Amino acid sequence: MSLRQATVERNTKETQIKVSVNLDGTGVLNSDTGLPFLDHMLDQVARHGLIDITVKAVGDLHIDAHHTVEDLGITLGMAFNKALDRKGIRRYGHAYVPLDEALSRVVIDFSGRPGLEYHIPFTRGAVGGFDVDLFHEFFQGFVNHALVTLHIDNLRGVNSHHQIETVFKAFGRALRMAMEIDPRSSDVIPSTKGSL
Repeated sequence: MSLRQATVERNTKETQIKVSVNLDGTGVLNSDTGLPFLDHMLDQVARHGLIDITVKAVGDLHIDAHHTVEDLGITLGMAFNKALDRKGIRRYGHAYVPLDEALSRVVIDFSGRPGLEYHIPFTRGAVGGFDVDLFHEFFQGFVNHALVTLHIDNLRGVNSHHQIETVFKAFGRALRMAMEIDPRSSDVIPSTKGSL
């Protein structure tokens, strides 16, 4: 099996971001975004997806976190797309993850087509000083550049921290399942079209 690793650097007037991924890692995150709560969420993806992720992000946080969060999603998506040979993967992944009263479901398809269905009825607008509206921007950026279809549903929850943490844990688990090599079809593109 080839090494499923990639590094992408993306620089704009608003952000300078470098992301490295090892899709067959051990779940290690090394992240410096200037946004501690976002780093905490990325740690969930790495740990539960068994993906090694290194992030260095410098953005215009003196304005707000929007550009940094969106551009990080874009750059992470680009790194996944670059690292992943879709031949032989299971393609589809899903996970349900609870955390106390909260429960979320994430379903992903490495379809080659970007699409996001995002349904999180947050009970408050910020967690740890982080604007929860920005999570949609993160996932939209990821979807558009990883070329995946992603359905995110928080099914229940009262604590906004629990709501979003269950989403990121489920996202990591779903990624892990979808990217896994299927030993019965390791040389086959999982599509009747023959391409993804």
